[in-house]
Amino acid sequence: MLNATLGLVLFYTALNSAALVATGTIRWHRTLIAAAGLLLFGRYYVRMVRDTLDHRRLECREIVVAGVLALATMIAGGGEGVLSSWGFVPIAWLSVVTLEMSRRAVVLLSLGTAAVVAPTAILLLRFDPNPPGSGSATSLEVVIVITLFYLLVCALFPWCHRLFLWIWRLAEQAHAGREAQARLAVAEERLRLARDLHDLVGHRLSAIAVKSELAARMSEADPATAREEMTAVQGLARTALRELREAVRGYRRLDFTAELGAVRGVLEAAGVDCRLHLPYREVPEEVGREFACVLREAVTNVLKHSSATRCDITVRLTPEAAVLEVRNDGVRAPQEEGVGNGLAGLAERMAELGGSLIAKPMGSGEFLLRATAPLRERVSA
Repeated sequence: MLNATLGLVLFYTALNSAALVATGTIRWHRTLIAAAGLLLFGRYYVRMVRDTLDHRRLECREIVVAGVLALATMIAGGGEGVLSSWGFVPIAWLSVVTLEMSRRAVVLLSLGTAAVVAPTAILLLRFDPNPPGSGSATSLEVVIVITLFYLLVCALFPWCHRLFLWIWRLAEQAHAGREAQARLAVAEERLRLARDLHDLVGHRLSAIAVKSELAARMSEADPATAREEMTAVQGLARTALRELREAVRGYRRLDFTAELGAVRGVLEAAGVDCRLHLPYREVPEEVGREFACVLREAVTNVLKHSSATRCDITVRLTPEAAVLEVRNDGVRAPQEEGVGNGLAGLAERMAELGGSLIAKPMGSGEFLLRATAPLRERVSA
């Protein structure tokens, strides 16, 4: 955005030069000198924009050299383009050097630039043998127009560019905040997994340690009791190994109510407003495990593949079926209806239960995931 001013100068310079070539009034030596000055100034301009965006302070020497080049380019261009091309070069300089200045400094530098550039433009037009508008405007009118013109652009351009910079900074902060929220959500999920693993196998490993120590002490005094303890240790180890494998693979028994609380905490930690719409009775145990798996996968997709700010989780119970809906407003681009690879397995499992799983973007810019499972035991509405 900030480079648009330099691009505007280059565009109008080329346009003005083409018009002068067509009329046969171009002065090649002055135009070439001005073009060389513009290229040198453009190098400083791009460097100052880059330093400003990278939060680096502009050097005073760099500002002065760029300002001298801008004024020299304007003078070399002559009076033909003071209001259309070469006269914008000092304005481009003013726009970039005031980006990080205080408001008072911006006002003073804008007035100073107008006080230098406007008289320079008037003198260039006065000594130009073919000044624009010489046949229809008096000298006083030209002075007034040029003065008002440069006062206006010197007053507006710096603040417009500061607005562009503010928007850029805001976008940077939003992007950094989104990344931080995603990292926080991942950390929360890892902590939750660590707690689950500790609760799942921690007790059994502690029991294994105690019983194995007891068996070692009683191996000589009471071999029979030691064998019983070691048999118990063997059973505990097998149970712990089985539960650990189930937890890692995601096949252990999940509690849907607990999963609702966990995913709500993860979403809110990531900056997503999570709203739960639940019935007055709990989801039947027969479908709660499957719904917990679907909910976990759905929330994972919200965090990884969307830019959602709101997520609604709705559960409905009818006499025939239980329905889980996860709706978010984070659709990034038009998508075709269907389920991704992560949900394909869950769709097959829901189909085995006689239910269904649908994932599709909505016309309102939302994404909907709906899981439906029949109930073997009828519940009242």
